[in-house]
Amino acid sequence: MKILAVNPGSTSTKIAVFEDERPLFEKNVALTDSQRSAFTAVLDQLDMRCALISRALSDAGFAENSFDAVVGRGGLLAPMPSGTYLVNAAMKDYLREAPRGDHASNLGAFISERFAKLSNCPAYIVDPVSVDELSDIARVSGAPEIERGSLVHALNQKAMGRRAAASLGKRYEDCRFVIAHLGTGVTMGAHDRGRIVDVIGAKADGPFSAERAGGLPVDAVVELCFSGMYTRDELRRKLLSGWGIVSYLGTRDIREVFKMAEDDARAKLILEAYVYQIAKGIGELAAALDGEIDAVILTGGMAHSDALMELVGRKVKFLGDIIVLPGENELESLAAGALRVLHGEERAKLYPTGEYA
Repeated sequence: MKILAVNPGSTSTKIAVFEDERPLFEKNVALTDSQRSAFTAVLDQLDMRCALISRALSDAGFAENSFDAVVGRGGLLAPMPSGTYLVNAAMKDYLREAPRGDHASNLGAFISERFAKLSNCPAYIVDPVSVDELSDIARVSGAPEIERGSLVHALNQKAMGRRAAASLGKRYEDCRFVIAHLGTGVTMGAHDRGRIVDVIGAKADGPFSAERAGGLPVDAVVELCFSGMYTRDELRRKLLSGWGIVSYLGTRDIREVFKMAEDDARAKLILEAYVYQIAKGIGELAAALDGEIDAVILTGGMAHSDALMELVGRKVKFLGDIIVLPGENELESLAAGALRVLHGEERAKLYPTGEYA
């Protein structure tokens, strides 16, 4: 089975071709500043991005009409169950309206459908960030007007959960994990036998990250909202990409942070606080699973830092086994989701209900 996997980001489109699980080709199709600035809305980039992908495939010797499935990264969709979804009209309509944000990942469904039509094959998305499997008790916030929801790196978390389970000789659906995705944003999930029943989100709570603040004291946030220092949009941008490590130290690179911490007391404090908050979040979700977990899994781009993994590991080793699986692993995870359906291990689902196709 030959699969084309597509992961559109803000500055590039990552693509890969797989023969079953074996990668045949991978390329980061970069976008220039002028290419991006030529469009007001993300979806307006569709034709341009598809043309660049076509050229990259042709240059690598792959025909556009030679695939058994095409799978794209899911965008900012409405809350939905986990799974591999067929791209359908309801999904595209929601992504066009973009009520949860005009993000580059919203292009994934459209790009996968465009190339799937050329091969007369199915177009899928897999486990977008909007996967929401929270337990009822996890939804209670303490304020009746506000319900807790889920916005988490579901694609990579679930894929790494399956990989870790296999290494333990088990099925993911039989395991309980705390999985921490450590990247530009930090998200964590309490995985209970195949479902993410509680989360610590990238923008709502939990540890700060390379460029996000994580959980903040609510009183102080309310005062800041009405201080006149920021407009609503400016404050939202700060929350998404203007705070965290970069706001303290001027860098998002964890390697630079470690180097600075060698002789800078402030950098050392920020690094220690980052590790402290990651460990605290992991402990919080372990408690949500009654402390009965098969392992703590550390993944995401920051997990490439052996020094960071050592520091986090020291603080959470009392919880049991720690499994480090570095990287985003998104293209591999997308292809694996499509392959499970093609091999009959799972059934494709329909958006938005999650019913089987």
